[in-house]
Amino acid sequence: MNKKWFRIGMVSVFILSVALRFWGLERFNTLVFDELYFAKFGNNYLTHTPFFNAHPPLSQYIIGIGIWIGSHIPFWHDTVNGLTGSLRSPWTYRWLNALTGSFIPLVVAAIAYQLSYRRSFAMLAGLFTACDGIFLVESRYALSNIYIVIFGLLGHWFFLLALDNQNRRRSFWLVFAGITFGASVGTKWNGLWFLSGAYLVWIAAWVIHLIHSFPNPKLFFTPPSSPSSQTPLQNLTQLNIFQMLFYLGIIPAFIYSIIWIPHLQLDKRYGFIAVHQEILKFHLHLGGNSPNVHPYCAAWYKWPLMTRPMAYYYQTAKSITEPLPVMGPPLPPGAGKVIYDVHAMGNPFLWWFGVAAMLFLVGMLGSQVVIFLVKEKRFSLPATLSVDTWIALYLVINYIANLLPWVEVTRCAFIYHYMCAVVFVFLAIAWFVDQCLRSYYQQLRALGVTITFIILVAFIFWMPIYLGLPLSPDDYKLRMWFNSWI
Repeated sequence: MNKKWFRIGMVSVFILSVALRFWGLERFNTLVFDELYFAKFGNNYLTHTPFFNAHPPLSQYIIGIGIWIGSHIPFWHDTVNGLTGSLRSPWTYRWLNALTGSFIPLVVAAIAYQLSYRRSFAMLAGLFTACDGIFLVESRYALSNIYIVIFGLLGHWFFLLALDNQNRRRSFWLVFAGITFGASVGTKWNGLWFLSGAYLVWIAAWVIHLIHSFPNPKLFFTPPSSPSSQTPLQNLTQLNIFQMLFYLGIIPAFIYSIIWIPHLQLDKRYGFIAVHQEILKFHLHLGGNSPNVHPYCAAWYKWPLMTRPMAYYYQTAKSITEPLPVMGPPLPPGAGKVIYDVHAMGNPFLWWFGVAAMLFLVGMLGSQVVIFLVKEKRFSLPATLSVDTWIALYLVINYIANLLPWVEVTRCAFIYHYMCAVVFVFLAIAWFVDQCLRSYYQQLRALGVTITFIILVAFIFWMPIYLGLPLSPDDYKLRMWFNSWI
């Protein structure tokens, strides 16, 4: 793929992302799901109303800024409500999230390109990310999870850019990596797993380097010498422990700390330490992953195969022309002829194919280890495979870093907590499809085209429940393939 078509493709992906996120943004004149908290909190900062927040405050600052800007724009105020504590249009508390979420496919594509310098890989990664449902849903409402993801991904992109540069330019990008990693944690604590992924990849690179330094046995791959087959990951060992601790330790901690200043000035009941104790106490008392706690509780092992997505909004009406209530229960069973459902679920085939691709990468890494252990001698991989091995390490480690910490979490968790991990699944399936499309074998190229086509069709098929479009009961049931999805 040449540079011209790559740019056209990425611009098209961005336009698609923006259009889907802004189309009908004010459709539901109410507070959808956790907008009940985050939109209100954002407005509280504007009205100087003290409140307790169970998460770090950065995303609510941003939502508040969006409300302030949106309130000064002289259009998109046809519908208003007072549910945030002030008379606001839904557009004012949603538009900045929609715009921010539109950039996530571009950041994922930038990471893919920086990992491999392959435009086709980057293009597929951006396209697949744009074709996911839960990212579309989360971007269309005043919720916080897209900020964890975009700041965490920006941290990884800046980290890779730093590895691709030297001296002052490297320090420049490392500073930005530290800032954005801190911002991710300043949105929710699980943003810390993005930072831990960077550390684990760095540690893995040093382990590989140390094994490679031993005269016997030698590591199973040798860094390639061809410039076209390089990846910034091969420069990880150029960073020492002091650089990591300063740029990806002290700076993120400093950013996280100053993020709290406006909130603590507004709510003077708790100091910095006390507010963290209260937040921890809140999460510890949320209860376990049981339907008795919340009907949509889903433990971590239910996320990869998407066995328990959740409804953010559900209303029924007698006809499409009937206005939906701002607040209120749905019609009695059988009375509603039109269903409006906003379902927080991914693109099923994107997620399922992505998990398969991630397992393939794990198997690829495992086979190299087995070969090394069996032969007990130097085993040099081809240069291109060496780069792909580095990519596999990066994706697998970051996926594990963002998923496995939830194994020990006993509170009620939900499908949206998987968003930090699933972006690496999107990269995995994009890598796999790119390998298929670049293959000499016609069957593999056909497989790559087929997977891409299925993902695109699935996205279109389930789009009505991402956007909350009106559906008949039969059309709704057609999209609810499993009872656990309802």
